[in-house]
Amino acid sequence: MSANIFGERLKFISYGESHGPTYGIVLEGFPANITINEKLLKANLDKRRPGTTTYVSARSEPDQYEILSGVFENKSLGTPIAVTVRNQNQRSDDYKKIKSEPRIGHADDTWKNKFGHADYRGGGRSSGRETLNRVIAGSFAQMLMNKVSPKTKVEVFATQIGSKKIKPAKNLPADIIKFLEVAKQNGESYGGIAECVIKAPPKNLGQPVFHKLKADLALATMSLGATTGFELGGGFESVGLRGTEFHKKMLSKNYGGIRGGITTGEDIIFRVAFKPTSSIKDTAKKGRHDPCIVPRAMPVIESIAWFVLADHYLWSQTDVIN
Repeated sequence: MSANIFGERLKFISYGESHGPTYGIVLEGFPANITINEKLLKANLDKRRPGTTTYVSARSEPDQYEILSGVFENKSLGTPIAVTVRNQNQRSDDYKKIKSEPRIGHADDTWKNKFGHADYRGGGRSSGRETLNRVIAGSFAQMLMNKVSPKTKVEVFATQIGSKKIKPAKNLPADIIKFLEVAKQNGESYGGIAECVIKAPPKNLGQPVFHKLKADLALATMSLGATTGFELGGGFESVGLRGTEFHKKMLSKNYGGIRGGITTGEDIIFRVAFKPTSSIKDTAKKGRHDPCIVPRAMPVIESIAWFVLADHYLWSQTDVIN
């Protein structure tokens, strides 16, 4: 099995299975002399981890990381950075039935059909738990970007849960929390939309033709489980506009802060759609599942957006020799 490496100038390999001993990454291409902010890393992991609220999976994992290499005296060495997290709250017996009866909507059967042998416990490598690796990698990328582009900020909001539209805010409103709590109790699930706003990004990031920044943002987000759509700026609604409307004053909200695949320095705006969680009815009631992916996907989208920015920033440093 290949394709577990993401990035071009800054790369990370993601390893581990949901009920295996550990998850982790090896990060290559990270520059030396970057201050490693472990408080930031821990805070980002805490935003993603399960068992923290009543409306997400009850799997209680501390997600305690260990940095194995590449860091000395709180600064990066420029050598590969290896980070591991031990899995501690597996309940593998809950998944024995999956071995012979794949869950509807999950990747259980497709992985087994493709590879002939797959870890069925908790979904193995196709588990949403793999996203903690992306948060680790993205946190290091954020540390890098905080040094080279301190004005840049990445914010992610839920704008829709099921059919319910939400005003962008840091936290879910009370009525949506209640809505998801009831869904969890009833074994129901919903999809949703998360919106990412990258404020004050560096200009001139993006590598036309095949690595436009929008293309790599789409790749990074659409490689997440349960995603069904990606749109930049005006997105799909823009097809209904006349050109004289869409291009009026070159509005950043229409272009999404990217033109020709290259950042303009204006805010980058993109959205990611998620399908309803596959675990429903009795499976959801008996297991430890999220009634909606969006709340825990938000910090993952934030992290991988940071990673794409950092990768393209390093790439841009070799674009022009003056």
